[in-house]
Amino acid sequence: MDTLPDYLRRGLTVVSIGLNPSIPSVRHGFYFANPRNRFWRALNESELVGEHLHAGLSAQEWLFAKCGIGFTDVVKRPTPGAAALRAADFRADSPILRDKILRYAPEIAWFHGKVAYRHYARYTGNKLAQVEWGLQPLLIGQSKIFVTPNPSPANAAFSLSILVDWYNELHKLVQSVSRSG
Repeated sequence: MDTLPDYLRRGLTVVSIGLNPSIPSVRHGFYFANPRNRFWRALNESELVGEHLHAGLSAQEWLFAKCGIGFTDVVKRPTPGAAALRAADFRADSPILRDKILRYAPEIAWFHGKVAYRHYARYTGNKLAQVEWGLQPLLIGQSKIFVTPNPSPANAAFSLSILVDWYNELHKLVQSVSRSG
């Protein structure tokens, strides 16, 4: 199966966790490659990185090498949209994601969307009654969990401004983790 490779290693501050790779992302070889996806715009307008980045593989590699931001997905099977995912995908891949987070132990596991986090939690034995935005009460090993709205064009109910606000909240968490470590 063609999919996006994980960008994971020990010592990461944040691991960005999408629901699953989009077809454009797999075709172009980097996360959030759909030009209508708002991840890169929100990242650039937020305080999270402090650099203006042009969407692409080199920007993704720079985030990984210089900022300690890795990338992966709840489900690794690419689809044209979330509706094409099945329970079997989450059942198979969620425990694998948990093992990756436990192995690489980032400071923060950053889920893009409540759907991504809820499905991950369900198939790793944590039935969640409700998921709020931001910092979650559960951990994955020692990794804090932070949930922001999904930047996908299919999630247009959340404006770019709202995404930027949540990325700025993540930035505050990153700063507090950096000061305490």
